[in-house]
Amino acid sequence: MAYCPATEDFFRLRLDQMIDLRHPLAVLASRMPWQEIEAAVAHRFARKARAGTALPELDLFGQTLVRTPRPSNAGRPRVPLRIMVSLLYLKHAFNESDEGVVERWAETPTWQYFSGQAYFEHRLPCDATTLVKFRQLLGEEGVEELLAQTINVAAALKLIERKDLRCVAVDSTVQEKAIAHPTDSRLLETARTKLVQAAKDLGIKLKQTFQREGQALARQAGRYAHARQFKRMRRAIARQRTIVARLAREIERKVAHTGQALWQSLREVLDKARRIVAQSAQRGRVDGEPKLYSWHAPEVECINKGKARRPYEFGVKVGVASTLEGNLIVGARAFHGNPYDGHTLAEQIEQATILMQDTGVKPETAFVDLGYRGVDADNPEVCLVHRGKMRRLSAKARRQLKRRQAIEPIIGHLKQDHRMGRCHLKGEMGDRLHAVLCAAGYNIRWLLRMIVKKGITFLAQLLLRLRMAWALRAVGAGWSPRSRPMGTQPSSIQLGVA
Repeated sequence: MAYCPATEDFFRLRLDQMIDLRHPLAVLASRMPWQEIEAAVAHRFARKARAGTALPELDLFGQTLVRTPRPSNAGRPRVPLRIMVSLLYLKHAFNESDEGVVERWAETPTWQYFSGQAYFEHRLPCDATTLVKFRQLLGEEGVEELLAQTINVAAALKLIERKDLRCVAVDSTVQEKAIAHPTDSRLLETARTKLVQAAKDLGIKLKQTFQREGQALARQAGRYAHARQFKRMRRAIARQRTIVARLAREIERKVAHTGQALWQSLREVLDKARRIVAQSAQRGRVDGEPKLYSWHAPEVECINKGKARRPYEFGVKVGVASTLEGNLIVGARAFHGNPYDGHTLAEQIEQATILMQDTGVKPETAFVDLGYRGVDADNPEVCLVHRGKMRRLSAKARRQLKRRQAIEPIIGHLKQDHRMGRCHLKGEMGDRLHAVLCAAGYNIRWLLRMIVKKGITFLAQLLLRLRMAWALRAVGAGWSPRSRPMGTQPSSIQLGVA
């Protein structure tokens, strides 16, 4: 093994001597404001003080608080914040899963250098489940801070002009949830399975579970639908509906004779089963309640964006805001409840304004499609431009309006390259976190491309500091750099280099 005098460990080489420092990821590692990022999210991971427990005994000074004996939580040390933040950036920048990003990190020196490591370590940085807990602790404000720092880096490196941040293009899309296609037959079979499992967990003995018949009916319904024999399909679904309703009634009768605690534990399961039975009997909503499209993800909505290839998408609506010039994402937010596009614009502009506040610029003009018509009064601080105002627009605004369509391929890249096409995170909070993290991953890839395009080097800042140090030393010596004879070069000692 080669010996390197610059390393602190005799038997190991430093990462900066193993990789090419001209690699865009190595350049970005030296330009990211890691200290600011850690300071912004560190308070979310502070250890919480445990309150004492009041004991009934009284002494001379009254009732005292005594800590209850608890097992020690001391264990392995925490993973550094920079590594965890870097893993989230890399996960969505290079389209990796939680398991895939930690495995690839252990094999890629450039990724370890981006995460602040000094030496190459052929081990996993953390368990994949640690990323799940880290995202939950970050929350929506924490991941928005990660997205805001990518915008700050782009502005600080002058990869995008500050005036370009004033004009944004806004559009909405659907972030689909990781669920199966919600047919009535599949939902009813899932409800039957969940009811039987809940009864078994609580020790309730059922007369019949209908397992064999339920599975056979689910297969029959799928085959009848494929053969376009819809009357037979509806008869199979009706029988499934009868089975689920019978199981629900039997569980209710047997739970009524037990305690209230048992009823509370089964209430959610029974309510979901009733909703699925009711909605499978008719096409519309039941008593104004939204339809249930997934047992494990009740927040899923059915959204129709008018696509001929895919008329219905099941997930959540997401608004995306990008710069009109440069295609840098400056905002991404999930909107539950399938609201009208125009009603989401105020929150979208507000988020973009907050994320860009460190740059000293806020959006002044928003280029949108016709789905955002009629909301000018709700957004008085922003000038809305769309095709409905074509006769009133200037020639420059008409040319800029053609650039609005550039947000469509941005959304396509978000879905194909940065994991927005399918959200695996749980609940409404998972939808919101996933949308912002996908935008942050897109911006990381955008920064890497622009670093290559603009030619930003790793040593540019170091050379600038050396030049300033040489100039200060020259001024201290009493002579100007311009007075140096032509053809002479300062020595390494004059430059302050050993």
